[in-house]
Amino acid sequence: MDFEYLIDQFGEAGTTALGGLVLGIMFGTFAQRSQFCLRAAVVEFWRGQIGKKVAIWLLTFSAAVAGTQALISANMLDISDSRMLASYGSLSGAVIGGVLFGSGMVLARGCGARLLVLAATGNLRALFSGLLFAAVAQASLRGILSPARDTVAGAWLLHDDGGLELISFLGWGDKTGIYIGLVCMAVAVFYGIRNKLSTWAWVGSVGVGTMVVGGWWFTYHMSYQTFEPTQVESMTFTGPSADTLMYFLTPGGAPLDFDVGLVPGVFIGSFLAALFSRTLQLQGFKDGSSMVRYIFGAVFMGMGGMLAGGCAVGAGLTGGSAFSITAWVALAAMWAGAGLTDTLIDREFSGQTLPQKWFEKRRRKRAQKEAEAAPTPDTVIS
Repeated sequence: MDFEYLIDQFGEAGTTALGGLVLGIMFGTFAQRSQFCLRAAVVEFWRGQIGKKVAIWLLTFSAAVAGTQALISANMLDISDSRMLASYGSLSGAVIGGVLFGSGMVLARGCGARLLVLAATGNLRALFSGLLFAAVAQASLRGILSPARDTVAGAWLLHDDGGLELISFLGWGDKTGIYIGLVCMAVAVFYGIRNKLSTWAWVGSVGVGTMVVGGWWFTYHMSYQTFEPTQVESMTFTGPSADTLMYFLTPGGAPLDFDVGLVPGVFIGSFLAALFSRTLQLQGFKDGSSMVRYIFGAVFMGMGGMLAGGCAVGAGLTGGSAFSITAWVALAAMWAGAGLTDTLIDREFSGQTLPQKWFEKRRRKRAQKEAEAAPTPDTVIS
């Protein structure tokens, strides 16, 4: 597709940002209406259910994978120069960052993308957590936390010697990615029908995955129509959140690009979807302890997302659709970290979480020891 007219009107950077804005609006609309959320899917799965949340995530993931791989197979897309498949990948960052991010999204009750969507609907908890997430991501990228990130990420590197893309690494055929996407889609459709998903759940979940494909397609076509280098990329929210925050706080602090258009677009799309569906509602923190929980969650996600090379969307959908080895490792680590955190912090056993049960057990043991040490009537001196 030729973007020459738009480039003439808005310039190269402006057109790239405009594409991010439009795709972001559509992403935000679909995500808000479908209630797409990796955290909810992971929690549902680890609690022994494959319900609506898992079905929605599977539909989104399979649409992103099948669509991206179909375009690559048809020679309509080339993502070999994308950041996820070029240079080198960090396996240590993927594992540690993925676990941190997964834990953080359970504590903050949403990944970076989900927090952005919720913030647009009036959720002040999500707004606060999202801003802190962006600030920590910026500190991890270029600020005080960057040396620690570099150290962890550099511990175990996977170099570009033909081993950054999973299908090539395993020696599978060119169309394997399409087949994997279609199999995932079949499983997703089965569980979608079984769980009686609503129309918006079907449309929205597939729509979110399609926006990942759209991001790849748009930036790829822009990459060979501009004089300035344009990064081939798609939906992700860790780096873009940090760049967008810096763009609005310090004009000129971040270049106008796809990422800077994406984040406001998702916010606008989510707000409009909530407005027309009459689901706008102001929500705040319940108490101080819950606020502490969200703070830790946002910090974990900001650092973890930068280590993992992407968030639940960036690694889980965009990186997954590209079959980046580090992205798939990061996604698995996110599922593991989220499941472990839910088990230790949130999951209820007889009305108590595991920490509550542990403290209760300690209290009973201490009371028993005190009772045993107390003098009996026979030993009391009259």
